[in-house]
Amino acid sequence: MDALDILLTGSFWLAAIRIASPLIFATMGELICERAGVLNLGIEGIMTVGAFTGWLTVYLGGDLWLGVAVAALAGMVFGLLHGLLTVPLGLSQHVTGIGITLLATSLTYFTYRLALPEVTSPPKIEPFQPLPIPILSDIPLVGQALFNQTPLTYLAFGLVAAVAWVLYRTPVGIALRAVGENPAAVEAQGISVTAIRMGAVAVGSAFMAVGGAFLTMSAFNSFFFEMINGRGWVCIALVVFGSWRPGKALLGAVLFAAFDAYQVRLQQVTGGVIPYQVFLMLPYVLSILALVVVARRASYPKALMAPYQKGER
Repeated sequence: MDALDILLTGSFWLAAIRIASPLIFATMGELICERAGVLNLGIEGIMTVGAFTGWLTVYLGGDLWLGVAVAALAGMVFGLLHGLLTVPLGLSQHVTGIGITLLATSLTYFTYRLALPEVTSPPKIEPFQPLPIPILSDIPLVGQALFNQTPLTYLAFGLVAAVAWVLYRTPVGIALRAVGENPAAVEAQGISVTAIRMGAVAVGSAFMAVGGAFLTMSAFNSFFFEMINGRGWVCIALVVFGSWRPGKALLGAVLFAAFDAYQVRLQQVTGGVIPYQVFLMLPYVLSILALVVVARRASYPKALMAPYQKGER
């Protein structure tokens, strides 16, 4: 099989969609935060917390969907902490976000060692299994890629549609976008800017945590250190790539995942002639190039990273 034939196989696109799924959850979460004017650099740590708490819940005997709910709740707690420090208190969103990442990651590792002090290899759980959709999963190429996934992947794509509908078709979404553009105008209508931003950060962080939980409960079957591996930072870039629009952000997540899946298969095609590190950096290099091209035309929320206190003009 040569390099071009890889793109025409169902297994390649099946892997690409699976790799994209956690990115979709986390990207939608970051997009919601930034649409409300709050940059959430705590995403990497929040994904780590979600991965751990979801897995631990199932490992201790809980249901898989209970694990997803616990992960979302844990992400929401850290989101509220980030929101409390950056919205009403007006602290630096950059510094606070990095602090949340360090706190969440360190607390996760500490809890892991506390709960499993004698474990030398990560314990395994029974993860979500692929759920083929009858008839649709039999469609050549597309069916295997899109309709033979786990329930969390279907939920990820449904989340994109739900976020788009809420942002552009509901009063809550209109208010949220307005807060990210002109918070003073929103306050003039009698709407609490603080409440909307806090709510957006909490909900967005819950989605980020579910993205982390996908890795331990759907992509893999255990938790191990460094498993997030920079995915959170990639999601921040995907929000910019998508110009803060759910549909375009989804496209960016799938493209990045396709690059990632492609580099693994290219290593097999070349047979070790080219150092594997070249292939590992390929999706990141291509993503940076795409980001540079798109970011020049991106229209970002005008009040992004701008603290707002009631009564300001």
